[in-house]
Amino acid sequence: MINPRLIALPDYPFQRLATLLAGVAPGADPLALSVGEPQHPTPALAGLELARHGDQWRRYPPAAGNERWKAAVTAWLTRRYGLPAAMIDPHAVIPASGTREALYMLGQVLTDGRGEAGERPLVVMPDPLYLPYLGAARMNGATILAVPGSEEGDFLPDIAGLPAATLERAAAVFVCSPANPQGSIVSLESWKTLVGLARRHGFVLVADECYSEIYDDQPPPGVLEACRDLGGSLKNVLVLNSLSKRSNGAGLRSGLIAGDPALIDAFLRLRAYASAGMPLPIMEASAALWDDETHVEANRALYREKIDLAAARLTGMLGFRRPPGGFFLWLDTTPWGETGEQATLRLWRDHGLKVLPGAYMTANPDAGDNPARNRLRLALVHDGPVVARALDRLVAARPH
Repeated sequence: MINPRLIALPDYPFQRLATLLAGVAPGADPLALSVGEPQHPTPALAGLELARHGDQWRRYPPAAGNERWKAAVTAWLTRRYGLPAAMIDPHAVIPASGTREALYMLGQVLTDGRGEAGERPLVVMPDPLYLPYLGAARMNGATILAVPGSEEGDFLPDIAGLPAATLERAAAVFVCSPANPQGSIVSLESWKTLVGLARRHGFVLVADECYSEIYDDQPPPGVLEACRDLGGSLKNVLVLNSLSKRSNGAGLRSGLIAGDPALIDAFLRLRAYASAGMPLPIMEASAALWDDETHVEANRALYREKIDLAAARLTGMLGFRRPPGGFFLWLDTTPWGETGEQATLRLWRDHGLKVLPGAYMTANPDAGDNPARNRLRLALVHDGPVVARALDRLVAARPH
């Protein structure tokens, strides 16, 4: 009675983590760095806008977004990525109730059965990855090609190095920048290469840029800048972003999807059947947040301070590298002689520190040759003193 494709999905990372730690008491007061849920305050203007537009809770929201939301997001994209004024058509920018929803539902739009007759479509994604990419592909009958990134390649998947026949068969390619969990950033030249490949081989390039506003030094380039430099067309390209990390608004479930107008129209057709839509008060609050950069700069500074705390304690330890983007640490447990799972269990049992095994963020978490088998992901989402305590425990946990 249950769809076998659903059964074939690996358990979601936090379900696996709960199973791993079940029945194990923490060795100290718990400190959780396992979930990338921002803990900084949500800007007050969001609450003010929600209250001001409270009369609109009674209305069904338009799936395509209202005019104020479209104008705010279009202006932000244009401003953030230095685009010509008319490059982004507001009609090709629509809201998503969190980008998880949009990423998953895109699988129903993009898995078109490319390839030889009877051959399943191919969806390419990084490894490790954000698991909704996997669900979007597998639940729609696609074959998955998860491409691991090497340390030598800055942990980014070498999509351009795939055989032409593979790219010709691909229906969609998911790319995340800054990457979750490694924090690696796709360069502008690499984005241009990927856009060119998408158009040459006919696949859709899905750019997940949800961590774009959390960065250490320079703003990460985006796929829209590549489209600008290649003439301004958005053909074969979709980009997603959200307020979850940028504005500490994860509970708003407020994201955006923009790009190729033909693909956006197709997505809206699906959403007419399947999506509840973003409530109008949330659209209004979201528009206000997209219009404001002051809170984003303050938020970014807090994350930068916490990366400084990590660098002061972990440089030269567990393969620490200062992430150029995002708020995760991607640590190597090989020096401890443990797998990521073993280290996770010990850190919880002996030190009350909850982290996430890197293998849980991969397409095949139980594979013996898993590229993230000896990795941990730590989310630096709490305030500075809490992060400092957690990092001190991590240093103290070094086996002697």
